[in-house]
Amino acid sequence: MRKDSEIRQFHAAKWHEPIVMELGRPGARGQVFADPEQTILDAVGDASALIPAAMRRKDRAELPEMTEFEVQRHYLHLSQMTLGMMGISLFGTCTMKYNSRMAEIATNRPELAETHPYQPAETLQGTMEIIHDFDLILRSLSGMDQFVFQPGGGADAAYTMTAVARAYWQAKGQLGKRDEVITSIQAHPCNAATAAAAGFKVVTLPLEENGYPSVEALKAAVSDRTALLMINNPDDMGIYNPDIKEWVRIVKQAGGLCFYDHANFNGVMGKLSARELGFDACMFMLHKTFGGPKGGGGPAVGAFGCSEELAPFLPTPVIVNNDGQYVLDEDRPQSSGKIREFWGNVPIVVKAYAWARCMGADGINLASDISVLANNYMDHKLSSIRGVAKSHPDFGKWRMEMTRWGLGPMQEETGIGTVEAANRMADFGIDPWWMSHEPWVVAEPFTPEAGELWSKEDLDQWIAGLQQISDEAYSNPELVKTAPHNQPIAQIKGDWLEDPEAWAMTWRAYQRKHPASGSDASGRSSATAAAGGD
Repeated sequence: MRKDSEIRQFHAAKWHEPIVMELGRPGARGQVFADPEQTILDAVGDASALIPAAMRRKDRAELPEMTEFEVQRHYLHLSQMTLGMMGISLFGTCTMKYNSRMAEIATNRPELAETHPYQPAETLQGTMEIIHDFDLILRSLSGMDQFVFQPGGGADAAYTMTAVARAYWQAKGQLGKRDEVITSIQAHPCNAATAAAAGFKVVTLPLEENGYPSVEALKAAVSDRTALLMINNPDDMGIYNPDIKEWVRIVKQAGGLCFYDHANFNGVMGKLSARELGFDACMFMLHKTFGGPKGGGGPAVGAFGCSEELAPFLPTPVIVNNDGQYVLDEDRPQSSGKIREFWGNVPIVVKAYAWARCMGADGINLASDISVLANNYMDHKLSSIRGVAKSHPDFGKWRMEMTRWGLGPMQEETGIGTVEAANRMADFGIDPWWMSHEPWVVAEPFTPEAGELWSKEDLDQWIAGLQQISDEAYSNPELVKTAPHNQPIAQIKGDWLEDPEAWAMTWRAYQRKHPASGSDASGRSSATAAAGGD
């Protein structure tokens, strides 16, 4: 029987796979369509005439000519060379969860997949009912009075807060005076960034010995110019600020609003209510905490909820239940305006709704317990690995669902830092970790987050990987510096990324910049070779 401390043997598939635009051959077809029947021609007429002349192509689209099997095989090869969530991914600062097949099936049903928000509302009642019911679920978890799902992620939800705050203070005639937003150095950078984008001045509080700014520091920052407090708690170091209720009281006593960034909700879900703590608004990550998929910059939803006092300023439309009929409430004259188009990323909302209904209140409460337990189990194990240091080691209390660690000692002693170690982790079939948001308050950071998904055996595998990296760093650092070795692509030559003449976002642009495109002697496509692929 394999011991949990033994790392599984792993080597990724490696194909000399050209990009799809370099594949194919003249005449190959995935499907061959029959000519339309005469009755259809009589009814429709010349189909090309239905397209405005300015929108018609002058030439045929330059697409690779391939059979369906060849296309499927190509993308299968690419997927085999991608290290993904079916390994072990303790990504960190993002609660990476299993995305259930049931939820995927639900969003692929034609009742959702083949509809459009411009349809009459009476034909979208089922979808609107799910969105409204999920609004009610989030209200029960937060104490807020209304949720909207337009924001396309956490940063978008933070911007929604600043837009709502701006509209709120403008309606009160105080926007010119209430021009400061308070946050901390360890809050997610989107809080400060979106506040600045909305026209506010940002006051950033530094961390103190216990891992969060003091009440005294907050009191010194608050004034009659304070428009808003934007804070996440617990933070990405896993530290929960026990003074958070006092923070809210101080800001509100000065007349300001308070926003709870719930990106780290996984460790406290079912345990606290943002409204009971006094917050005016909060956000949830549906594409993380609530089981929706996350990757590649999207899809994502940052569900934004607020108190009844702020609800008039929400972006429109808001879905409301009008005596059993679901309608889109657009008549909100004080609305801050749209944050994104339509109602947001509805399939992610449906997947999050499916997750919440399957978990139930008891399941959500248990998941947060497991999340905290798993993280503290990892803390105990990681603390014994050479070269590894914990943020605020004298904090002395349990961390929440993640802990900010660092390889500062290892980097000083061996030259192996967090980037090199993350590259080597990929050689064990483990997703490289997320380091931390800037600025780095811990040297050479890494931030694993177990959540409730991963088993004890998975966590032991992850820890064993870091233990081996530590052993190698002190005995054979060159092995780690040159990693990954078991992946289809070794270290990417990053200098070409700084040269806009080398990379291209479209095939047409690539052909213009590299007119002699083809394959090199190694069998790699020239596009792959230009990217530094090995």
